[in-house]
Amino acid sequence: MRKNWPAWTGYATAIWSFGYGALGLYWSFGGGGYPFAPVPDDRATASILEDTPYRVVAPVLAAVGLGGAVLALVMTRTRPRGRVPQAIAAVLAVGLALVIPDYTLVMVVALAPILLVFVFTGVPGPQAGIGDILYWHRVNLIVLFIGGVLWAATAIAYHRRSRALCVGCGRGDTEPAWQRPEAALRWGRKAVVVAVLANLPYELTRVAWYFGWPLGITDDFHRMMADTPGMLEMGLGLAAMGLAGGLLTHGLVHHWGEVYPRWIWFKAGRRVPPLLAIIPASVVAVVLIPAGVMNAQLRLDGDNWAINAPGILWTLWGAALGTATYAYYLRRRTTCRRCGRGGPDGRSRPGAVRGDAGQVPKRRSRWA
Repeated sequence: MRKNWPAWTGYATAIWSFGYGALGLYWSFGGGGYPFAPVPDDRATASILEDTPYRVVAPVLAAVGLGGAVLALVMTRTRPRGRVPQAIAAVLAVGLALVIPDYTLVMVVALAPILLVFVFTGVPGPQAGIGDILYWHRVNLIVLFIGGVLWAATAIAYHRRSRALCVGCGRGDTEPAWQRPEAALRWGRKAVVVAVLANLPYELTRVAWYFGWPLGITDDFHRMMADTPGMLEMGLGLAAMGLAGGLLTHGLVHHWGEVYPRWIWFKAGRRVPPLLAIIPASVVAVVLIPAGVMNAQLRLDGDNWAINAPGILWTLWGAALGTATYAYYLRRRTTCRRCGRGGPDGRSRPGAVRGDAGQVPKRRSRWA
């Protein structure tokens, strides 16, 4: 499945786009469930499309979805022709995954263990159930985010085909200097520093609030939070998770991120599987960016600047973490099973299949 991702992600993108386009068509004629309709404040999201009229937005969703389904199939099944399809796919990926969503994605990732428990135990307090947390307006943003990720994968596969690169690993006949392990380590370290520093304002303010110092907020607002059960504790917990994430981020450029250290006694000395770091770091990096964009759209209160201002830096945090993760990937990737590139001398190994990077072997689809 991993080996054939350039093909199946393209088909998955087409299916997703057709499904959401069909929903857009349904909403265009007044069908129920339009996900951006006005709702009570406790059910609203901070998406840029919130409270937009269905007569305007739904037809656009239908056209983009149904047209996108055709585009995804064309990009997957035909030879690349120009950069326009790739540009459209990139715009859709950014819009769906990074611009339209709000903080919902960060909330789901950060609170995933708790939400899983709530499914079986029920939600404490006045909420009726998990549906009071993951209601349709929020779930829709998750659906859009998934679509954005699929479009990003489709754009990457198309780009690699258009440049005669291996669709599996992205390598060509020559390797750019900045992609070499020693270079990736240098710029990866800088990205780690930025990622760690970007969240410090959020962490410092939340810790300060918990211990009674209203840093960046008024005394009245701090008193309100203190009188609300669990609010200060939640802020402290999120700050602690951020600090822990900052510590783990260092593993992307240190030896203990490649080989288990001695304090993990049951794994000490063994090789850390690259995906064990790449997958969670990539997920966190991507979901941070829309949350930062959302905070940038909110009005800043001069006396309560610390409510939203530190969250604006999450955009920088996510971008830097994604950059550091990519550097880690470049350093840890091994010989590609598809094209054979990445050996000790950087060349293809003898007998390797290279159909996706140039030649078309017999009985093997160029686009598989």
